[in-house]
Amino acid sequence: MPNPADNADQQFLSRLNRLGDCTVQDLCDDLSVTATAVRQRLKRLMTAGCIERDRVPGSRGRPYYIYRVTPLGMRQLGDDYPELALLLWRELKQIADSDIRVRLMTRLRDALVTRYGPAATGQPLGERFLSLQQSLDRQGFQVDVGERERGAETLPVLREHNCPYHDLAAEDSSICDLEQSVFEELLGVPMTLTQCCRDGDPCCEFEPVLM
Repeated sequence: MPNPADNADQQFLSRLNRLGDCTVQDLCDDLSVTATAVRQRLKRLMTAGCIERDRVPGSRGRPYYIYRVTPLGMRQLGDDYPELALLLWRELKQIADSDIRVRLMTRLRDALVTRYGPAATGQPLGERFLSLQQSLDRQGFQVDVGERERGAETLPVLREHNCPYHDLAAEDSSICDLEQSVFEELLGVPMTLTQCCRDGDPCCEFEPVLM
């Protein structure tokens, strides 16, 4: 959707899904809003690929359109993954047997490494950072690679401009430790989290640790 946080879009999409194929006038009558407001919302959601329309010949020769929710829109309506992830994380952290908990956390880290990998071994550090940035970009992360002076050295810095685990991080900062360990595995160097959205910083910033 254009903006996942726009609850009005979500409600509109849900109502259209309940109504089924319908016209602008059908939506106006159901929602008690103007045709202009309905068309603006339809245009937004059609641009996002959540709604499609068909042109139908009218009985008096004047065609009209009927609108319906697309498969993408249906997935948006059923997107409860952040809540599910939060519930699963809570259950994982509450496992009493520490050996089992550690093994599961390790498997989770390895799965993330595989998802974002492969590790860019044998390349200069800056190129490894760029490879990781490209991989994260493909996953929908908003990241960039910058530089920072540390003594006589210039180090690459990875900046995440949207926290992919916002709800988890707000409740438990250990998700940040997990993400850091994933980046360490992929980059082949120790990392430190120098800024964090959880602490009110504008981005999450990771940089290599000088040895």
